[in-house]
Amino acid sequence: MLETRLTELLGCRYPIVQTAMGWVADPNLVAGSCNAGGFGFLAGATIPAQEMERDIQRVKELTDQPFGVNFHMYQPNAMAIVDLVIRHGVKAVSYSRSPGPDMIRKLKDAGVVCMPTVGLPKHAIKAVELGADAVTVQGGEGGGHTGAVPTSLLIPQVVDAVSDKVPVVAAGGFKDGRGLLAALSFGADGIAMGTRFLMTEESPVPRETLQRYIDCKNPGEIIVSKAMDGLPQRMIMNELLVELEKASALKKLLIAMRNGLAFRKHTGASIISLLKSALAMGRDDDMTAAQAIMSANAPMIIQRAMVDGEPSRGVLPSGQVAGVISELLTCEKLIASIVEEAEQRLKLLALKAEA
Repeated sequence: MLETRLTELLGCRYPIVQTAMGWVADPNLVAGSCNAGGFGFLAGATIPAQEMERDIQRVKELTDQPFGVNFHMYQPNAMAIVDLVIRHGVKAVSYSRSPGPDMIRKLKDAGVVCMPTVGLPKHAIKAVELGADAVTVQGGEGGGHTGAVPTSLLIPQVVDAVSDKVPVVAAGGFKDGRGLLAALSFGADGIAMGTRFLMTEESPVPRETLQRYIDCKNPGEIIVSKAMDGLPQRMIMNELLVELEKASALKKLLIAMRNGLAFRKHTGASIISLLKSALAMGRDDDMTAAQAIMSANAPMIIQRAMVDGEPSRGVLPSGQVAGVISELLTCEKLIASIVEEAEQRLKLLALKAEA
């Protein structure tokens, strides 16, 4: 009952996508999502290329199902990631900033599904023009970098704009079967979830940090802030975010430069390559030089919470849906419950229509 153009395109059983959250979407979570019938994306924007190859191989050891890899064109090792994806026969790639036409052509020539994430209809149209095979569209309720348009308004707009050409995947505020059915009724071909998969048993996030998500009982506490990199990001309010909100522009810039150097050390990239990436982001995304430099904040500050287990010293990217999630399930139980609820409600709708 839940077969769509998305399941056909990706080769998964259900139209449910686990998004590529940095430091979170590791081989265990990706394999858990895929083995349960969904489609998982491995986070590739925060680790060196050699570790990416290790993680791709690990996913293949844990599942025989298709999966994807996420990256962005401004990371210094972007081309190396593309080569790894092609060499290892990865099914799909996701990205939030579209690679150049040559890179997209190389991926498509190798049979790799290109599936960008967008936040506006015009971005979806542009992505399709560049060669996207499907688009994920995230409404304002979604976590991390996000826009201001609610999912319920944005999805129909994007569906009207591009669904005659490619499948549309709805993201931002989804956690259950009711949400999946709502997305399908909007005309989408499936849903993508980040926060809900972060809050599963397979999630590598330390328990101290996960507890902050579980304890967040008010979606209103999951705010949009520009304090970290000058761009709107949705996060759970915590001690560090309060500090960043109060910090001067100079202090934020100094923090960003320090984190940029730490990220350089982590990835093995040169200072020159990082500066080139920052300049390219500023040129292509209409970011100021300060915003481009501040973007270096994100990976290392997020790492403190998601890897080091220090939720008060790192930021907590989150969709508003965390405020209405009270338990951690396995990926298998989560996806099974979504599918069961969606099918039951679909049957009830059919009975009402017949009455």
